[in-house]
Amino acid sequence: MQVMLNGESTDLADGATIDDLVNQLDLAHRRIAVEVNRDIVPRDCFAGRALRDGDVIEIVHFIGGG
Repeated sequence: MQVMLNGESTDLADGATIDDLVNQLDLAHRRIAVEVNRDIVPRDCFAGRALRDGDVIEIVHFIGGG
């Protein structure tokens, strides 16, 4: 399937979840926020939230500093 990830077209396996995508991008242990079609998805819902062809996904990760 094809999705838009942070403004770029990306191919994912059919039935992929947000959790699958986060692991594929090696972001599993980072502080991130994920938005799918303009809705923020809570981290505890990543495994159960299947992605669909045409979804628009934004992933933001937080960087600490001071």
